Amino acid sequence: MTVAATPADGGLRPPEADGGLRQVLRRRYLLRLLVRRELKSRYKGSLLGLGWSYVRPAVHFSVYFFVVGVFLGMDRLVQHFPVYLFAGMVLVNLFTETLHSCTRAVTGNAPLVKKVFLPREMFPAASLLVSLVHFLPGLAILLGAALSYGWRPSVQGLAAAALGFAIVVTLGLGLGLICAAVNVYFRDLEQVVDILMIVITWTVPMIYPWTHVRDKAPDWVLDAYLANPLVSAVSLFQRAFWFPGTRQDFAFPPGLYGRALLSLAVAALVLLAGRLVFARAQRRFAEEL
Repeated sequence: MTVAATPADGGLRPPEADGGLRQVLRRRYLLRLLVRRELKSRYKGSLLGLGWSYVRPAVHFSVYFFVVGVFLGMDRLVQHFPVYLFAGMVLVNLFTETLHSCTRAVTGNAPLVKKVFLPREMFPAASLLVSLVHFLPGLAILLGAALSYGWRPSVQGLAAAALGFAIVVTLGLGLGLICAAVNVYFRDLEQVVDILMIVITWTVPMIYPWTHVRDKAPDWVLDAYLANPLVSAVSLFQRAFWFPGTRQDFAFPPGLYGRALLSLAVAALVLLAGRLVFARAQRRFAEEL
């Protein structure tokens, strides 16, 4: 086993003992280098570069708005439907991109994993930060659209947005760590995650209000639907940016904030599980890669 000297204790210990998210935070300079490297490689030879961060959500939004909103009439049912849709979309896109990129974070950096010692959690963490970079343009568009519909910031609304954001980031990183570790051993997981990206969009009240599930599904389906942490996160973002300009009665499921706090607790447990799974699995990363 390869070992690394540690000046602090004057002895030797396995490299994985230096891992963990705390070590990632202590090596912020290296983390910034990985983020820059991933951004440069992703947009190498591109004319628009990070401008694609604006193009993608705009195209994604346009497709759903015209198909679901205009052609299927959802904009007549939901007041200010563009803001309702986009408030959920930017958060769902953050989650799906985080999960998608984290899944490939270790296998996509196989040469570094095999040849250079650094905390392997660095790769999923860098993928999360890249997803946050792409999240910011969408958030800027959302703020502009909400302002045009009469939105004004409030303490309660901003707190709701912060709570929804925390749920998504915590859950995304936790699942991302698990998927990144498992994907080293079973590459089919990449295909499973790609399929999940399609399903996730339809499992949150983004394209339709939650009352559609309440009115047309059995009670157990509604309970399972409301137990999804992403449902609470999306509802909180809509509470922050869409609801102040509408005040529609059907807006949110009952007990939104209680469910949201429970969702955050579940996300924290998933993150803890992700750290444990990743720490255990990384011992054989170099061999498997």
